[in-house]
Amino acid sequence: MSPQISIFSEIAPLKLALVKRPGAEIDSLTPDYLEQLLFDDIPFLPGAQEEHDFYVKLLRDNGVEVLSLDDLMCEALGVDPEVRESFVDEMLSESGTTVGGYENLVRDYLLSLDDRALVETVMTGIRKKDIESHETKGLQDLMDRRYPYYLDPLVNLYFTRDPATVIGGGVSLNRMFSEARQREPLFFKYILAHHPRFAADEIPIWRDRNEPYYNEGGDVAILSDEVIAIGVSQRTTASAIESLAKSLFYKQDNFRRILAFEIPESRAFMHLDTVFTMVDVNQFAIHPAILDHAGEMNLYLVEKDEKAPRGLRFTATSDLRGTLKRELREDSVDFIPTGGGDVAAAAREQWSDAVNLLALSPGVVISLDRNVESNEELRRHGVRVLEMPGSEISRGRGGPRCMLMPLVRA
Repeated sequence: MSPQISIFSEIAPLKLALVKRPGAEIDSLTPDYLEQLLFDDIPFLPGAQEEHDFYVKLLRDNGVEVLSLDDLMCEALGVDPEVRESFVDEMLSESGTTVGGYENLVRDYLLSLDDRALVETVMTGIRKKDIESHETKGLQDLMDRRYPYYLDPLVNLYFTRDPATVIGGGVSLNRMFSEARQREPLFFKYILAHHPRFAADEIPIWRDRNEPYYNEGGDVAILSDEVIAIGVSQRTTASAIESLAKSLFYKQDNFRRILAFEIPESRAFMHLDTVFTMVDVNQFAIHPAILDHAGEMNLYLVEKDEKAPRGLRFTATSDLRGTLKRELREDSVDFIPTGGGDVAAAAREQWSDAVNLLALSPGVVISLDRNVESNEELRRHGVRVLEMPGSEISRGRGGPRCMLMPLVRA
């Protein structure tokens, strides 16, 4: 039987992937809570769903088996009533102050639902008006009547790249940077542990979501079966990279080096894959603003060293091109600039996820159609670009790569 997870490349033909269609949780967004929930604007849900459906069809038309997060979670909960109860209890314990004092009320409500309704409700959130009565009124209600939720909606969940990362034959269950997203890895924890398709494999966990220091999937790129690139970004810390490196280097035999990219900590550059993405064996889409005037940036090579105090050896460099040539054993490396290198176009199209490309196979990518100049530049470099609509999807600050968790590449 073929493995249910296996990722040793960023660009090898994609065979199996996990997505989440935008749902009613998107309609929970309001201007007052956009920043709290990590959105810059409110997508039009029917438009976002139409764009996502186009995306999934494009994946399937290119030979990818696409799994739904909703379906897998429902099937995982259905194996045992105790699994349902454990999932609900963990969700509530992670839900912050809004559910505080009402845990029993919310717990009873969730457990009264069937599996499908339970999953959808956890994703969509629970509004106070949906379950309140005169008996539930407490001091919190009297003092904070404007906030409508007992259980916050998970509006970022359609970006399945971030909460968990398949690396080789194992998974990192990530510790998310923002409180708004910290519950998301729980879905993947329960799917891996209890879904019949995955549980029997006893998939190793390289890093658990309860460990200290933040790390998110958008910062991880599997450059080869030996080398991983990880961004030190707004949402992934250097300490998390050290923790993951120790786990990988001492628990498996393939991956031997990590390239830590030091990128600016900003909303625009939130993950590595918003500024740097592999599209072919020696080609990379790149936002020029991450390089200095000499075309360099700070990089750190992390390797196993049993004699070192931290069990790791660190080597600093600023030669991005030379480092990639050496690590990938390529004679040349081609950087494809956002916006064709034009300063204004590069900044505009980077903001609308021109670098956030999903490689279906070497030299074949999915890109948002709104990034016209960047897509033309990719084609000038010989990359085949499959365009999808994304005007609504991109309001959540993510593109084709963000919206998919790759599970198996050939």
